[in-house]
Amino acid sequence: MQNHFELFNLPQRFAIDGAALDAAYRDVQSRVHPDKFVNATDAEKRVAMQWATRANEAYQTLKNPQQRARYLCELHGVDLQTESNTAMPMAFLMQQMEWREELAEARAGKDAALLDQLDAQLRAARKEQLQAIEAQLDGADYHAAAQGVRALMFLEKFGEEVRFAFDAIEA
Repeated sequence: MQNHFELFNLPQRFAIDGAALDAAYRDVQSRVHPDKFVNATDAEKRVAMQWATRANEAYQTLKNPQQRARYLCELHGVDLQTESNTAMPMAFLMQQMEWREELAEARAGKDAALLDQLDAQLRAARKEQLQAIEAQLDGADYHAAAQGVRALMFLEKFGEEVRFAFDAIEA
């Protein structure tokens, strides 16, 4: 069975050409869209639906950097162990604690400026983490990349908490 990259005829790497992905997705969808199989047999319709569903899933996976990195690790036999492996470097954990304290302070004081500052720090950390993951994947260090993806998951989850804090202040 083809992997997601093969389905769209794209190189199997983290850096991806978004326009090429979009074009390849549209091409696959145009060939397997259920509307093209209106007069087909039930079996052909089922197969077309399965391919359309698979194309949607592959597209969503490759479009999202975190999911794409996770997928690349898994393609190379590295399970992210997101439920069982929560170990992180001490510096990362200390940064998380600082950010959590700042978030609590911003919530308590309804301080939008502090939330803005925290959000900017998170965006920068996310960008830096994605660059590190890309380098690790390019260097075929899939175990390090898996650790990076787990860190990215922490960053994105914390980013959601910051957005919720913004919403609470604006309400």
